[in-house]
Amino acid sequence: MNFFHYVKDELHCEEVPVREIAEKVGTPFYLYSHATLSRHIQRFRQAFAEVPHLVCFSAKANSNLAVLKVFIANGAGIDIVSGGELFRARKAGCDPQKIVYSGVGKTDREIREALAADILMFNVESEQELEKIDAVAGSMGKKARIAIRVNPDVDPQTHPYISTGMKKAKFGINIKQSLDQYRKAAALPNIEVVGVDCHIGSQLTKLSPFTDAIAKIRELVRALQNEGFAIRYLDLGGGLGITYADETPPDFEEYAKAVIDATRDLGVTLVFEPGRVLVGNAGILVCRVLYTKKGEAKNFVITDAAMNDLARPSLYGSYHGIIAVDKSITETLTADVVGPICESGDFLAQEREIPAFRPGDLVAVTSAGAYGFTMSSNYNSRPRVPEIMVKDQEILTVRQRESLEDLIHGETIPENL
Repeated sequence: MNFFHYVKDELHCEEVPVREIAEKVGTPFYLYSHATLSRHIQRFRQAFAEVPHLVCFSAKANSNLAVLKVFIANGAGIDIVSGGELFRARKAGCDPQKIVYSGVGKTDREIREALAADILMFNVESEQELEKIDAVAGSMGKKARIAIRVNPDVDPQTHPYISTGMKKAKFGINIKQSLDQYRKAAALPNIEVVGVDCHIGSQLTKLSPFTDAIAKIRELVRALQNEGFAIRYLDLGGGLGITYADETPPDFEEYAKAVIDATRDLGVTLVFEPGRVLVGNAGILVCRVLYTKKGEAKNFVITDAAMNDLARPSLYGSYHGIIAVDKSITETLTADVVGPICESGDFLAQEREIPAFRPGDLVAVTSAGAYGFTMSSNYNSRPRVPEIMVKDQEILTVRQRESLEDLIHGETIPENL
């Protein structure tokens, strides 16, 4: 459920008309619903209330400080994949003991900063990374708590770019080799083995990939426990999908029941890294129609938002709903919704039946709260858009629109040029 709805044909975010926000801040902009963010994290945590668990929101989905703060205030931790995300998590007030560090390419500096912060654990992705963490921890006189990310070779039945749990993926250590890696980790002087980690992909719309992966992972947990490893955490990653168009992913309660049933007797704290499922439908991208154009083969609706603002359609061919802020537009047409970027791949929708927009009309691109702003760029020297959050009747600017001066921040023209 989200809190975007129409009141007398006018799209609202909670109690505020979207048109009013557009008049105040200009377009384009990202818009998040505080009530939706809060409801999603509360429902996710409640679904697992009967078992020990920790929900660590995946910062890569949406790393805005205010968004992170909403989740932290509701008891969540943060899953990070970079030193920058560690910085953001700390700035938002996250307890370091609720931070888990994933990702295949942790640098010396990032490892050092995470150890200094005393995060809960590293999810180790390779043998060389394990050795590196041990060496850095030793140089600091610390013990590094780790889980090894195990690749169970399960097909998540999702887009290949966001499939992470098959043996051809760059992520994790093959499950057949993992027991030996755990034995090696146990022998390292500056490593404390505390968990097992598994993440198979993103935007999963069926339960079977999760249960298939857990069936393999639980055998490893049992084998480790039988060898005397004190496995305290089982990190099952994220990946639960959302409805972009007509998908029907499992709800939190269905997902929780399947996971709890499959892990009930392992005696571990379950760790989750949900991202998209918490923020995806809590945000929209609002833009304005600049022009309409009837081509020889297609109709085009040209907006002031582009692929640099929302990359997913161009990058993945992903679907995002295109709706009118003013629902009184009753006529439709089939068109491509495109932006001003000088690329043929600059589109928000293709061959889509949409409202018959006219120049000046406001457009809402739905399900844009995840991997929207975080993947945006300054391509074509376009300032990045503001992020706005509505809380009840309040309009909160949680990131200001970039200025032209922001575009050249840090750049210099040397005197000898």
